[in-house]
Amino acid sequence: MPTSDPFSVFRALHQGRAPGDPLVLPGPWDAASARTFEEAGFPALATPSAAVAASLGHEDGRTPAADMFAAVTRIVRSVSVPVSADIEAGYGLAPDELVERLLETGAVGCNLEDSVDGVLVDAHRQADRLAQVRSCAGGRLFVNARVDTYLRGGPGGADPEAETIARAVLYAAAGADCVYPITAPPAALPRLAAAIPVPLNANGSPQDPPGLRRLGELGAARITFGPLMQQQAMAAAGDMAGRLRGR
Repeated sequence: MPTSDPFSVFRALHQGRAPGDPLVLPGPWDAASARTFEEAGFPALATPSAAVAASLGHEDGRTPAADMFAAVTRIVRSVSVPVSADIEAGYGLAPDELVERLLETGAVGCNLEDSVDGVLVDAHRQADRLAQVRSCAGGRLFVNARVDTYLRGGPGGADPEAETIARAVLYAAAGADCVYPITAPPAALPRLAAAIPVPLNANGSPQDPPGLRRLGELGAARITFGPLMQQQAMAAAGDMAGRLRGR
């Protein structure tokens, strides 16, 4: 019998993806964009913290936790599809409080990244934190563990691919449902997907729809866009404003 539980629906969307058919999750930054993406037929959404920050007038990485959770709540309440929330590194909150505040928003999942203020955290410490989040959530949150080794560089000059795999395996063992090696080059995806025992999240471009299928063929089970959709929308608004001003 089909389930209407949003968490179960969201989890099921990640499973059994055929090569070339990744789960594409648009990134809403407010209620209006979320409704637009739902009306276009997407089965789920994933908020990008940088885009939400921009919509609220904050710099990326400088959004107060209360502002972020309030924005996520508005987005979740504006749509009927499941929503996952990018909560950066967790705002310094203890796992139990972090989970409580996430569940209060109505989100069914979250991104948690393994760097703070541009510096990678110890992989084992991050794995312990992920395990605590999973335990506190009690099967109510889909945890997407972001791995920042390509973004920040491996510790001590370690090879980014090897370090990404090592961290991803640790995070999966700790209970992460999905792993997100942000900015990993497409050429690395087959090796990463082969070595990581949970679904792989890759970066896509909203300006290259055919490229999303290719990312799926390379091993990505899920595609997100970071702040690119919001940036493209703002560029379109800028163009419109320029035309109105006769420029």
